[in-house]
Amino acid sequence: MIRDRGRIKWNSLMLPEHVKMLRSWAEEDLQEQAKQLDEQKLEILNERAEEAMKDCTQVIITYFNVAQYDQIKGRIISYNPLKQQLCLLDEEEQKQWINVETIDQIDMIDE
Repeated sequence: MIRDRGRIKWNSLMLPEHVKMLRSWAEEDLQEQAKQLDEQKLEILNERAEEAMKDCTQVIITYFNVAQYDQIKGRIISYNPLKQQLCLLDEEEQKQWINVETIDQIDMIDE
């Protein structure tokens, strides 16, 4: 049976710069990309945000932050149309500003 050492046998032939670039390339593959939303999804998000702001309901907002999707829980208290941002009052009563174009999903929480 032939025992192959995989990538180990090639490491001696590679320059350290190449190894570094290959590692950064592998890390980039693991990062998520922001999704582009269509008009129908944007309309649904708009309706949910308006309803949550009107009824002071708690929501969970999924949004794109740097290279991953994060979630935040709280109440939507205002919207800034000039900056295209929602103001959310989170569980610790801290104001959080979220850019509208980064929002992927808004889920209502039944209390």
